Amino acid sequence: MSLVDRALVRVLPVVPRPLVRQVSSRYIAGSELADASAAVRALNSHGRMATVDVLGEEIRSEDVTHAYARAYEEVLAEIDRRHLDSNISVKPTALGLQLDFDLCVANLRRLVHRAAMRDNFVRIDMEDATTTDATLTLYRTLREGGFDAVGIVLQASLKRTIADIGALADLKPSVRICKGIYVESPDIQYRDFDAVRKSFVASLAALVDAGCYVGIATHDEWLLDRAKRLVAERGLSRDEYEFQMLLGVRPRLGDVLLAEGHRLRIYVPFGSHWYEYAIRRLQENPSVAGYIASDTVGRLLHPRRNGVYG
Repeated sequence: MSLVDRALVRVLPVVPRPLVRQVSSRYIAGSELADASAAVRALNSHGRMATVDVLGEEIRSEDVTHAYARAYEEVLAEIDRRHLDSNISVKPTALGLQLDFDLCVANLRRLVHRAAMRDNFVRIDMEDATTTDATLTLYRTLREGGFDAVGIVLQASLKRTIADIGALADLKPSVRICKGIYVESPDIQYRDFDAVRKSFVASLAALVDAGCYVGIATHDEWLLDRAKRLVAERGLSRDEYEFQMLLGVRPRLGDVLLAEGHRLRIYVPFGSHWYEYAIRRLQENPSVAGYIASDTVGRLLHPRRNGVYG
């Protein structure tokens, strides 16, 4: 992480809200479902799949959790109505995990049921380490209850991840593997850059060897090369894995993946909480702040790069 990235993060809270919105507009679909739908249609037209996320987490009101569940039901209906190639990605704390486990199970069970009826899929996001055990239990509860149209996320930066893969292996889960953006205690998290990379590769290998479908979520070119090599060595067919990236982040890498014949899914967040999402995510991942800043300057200097894929 560069000193410039750190400096950018420190000034984020004083950046005017309109400027944050302008900068983040490339990375957040917008405030409304119509914005997300338009973004997904554009992605689909360029050969990319999508996963839609309604921004919001750490909800502490039962009524609000139900509102989020309804919002996701509307997303599923929109995907079906528009014939979009997209699933949904949900944060357990938006659906009540910090309020009541059974409330969160009920909200998720309804969503997964609605998704399955539409031949769709729900990805349960992984949040900070205080929720890891509960999220994994939530996933197992759904799967053992006969709900199969649901997947989970694991974070390579956590030292427990290899063990978690072993514990989940009997379910043959669909897993998104990512580095992880939350800053945790060094007792439970790898902090060294190379150690996180090593854990990512080991976790990916363990998931593939366990027969899991894997969403390989990274913008790290070194990891992308290692992942492509592993996929080739294991002889995986095109429909046994996918790569995943964030909306607007390093789209040219996505172009390369598609040109090589890989499938690519883009994470498309939207909602009224765009500002909180933008500030928090940039603070948690300063290297992305640096990338966004340099990319924004580049687009100002070269306006023709302002299209969806840069």
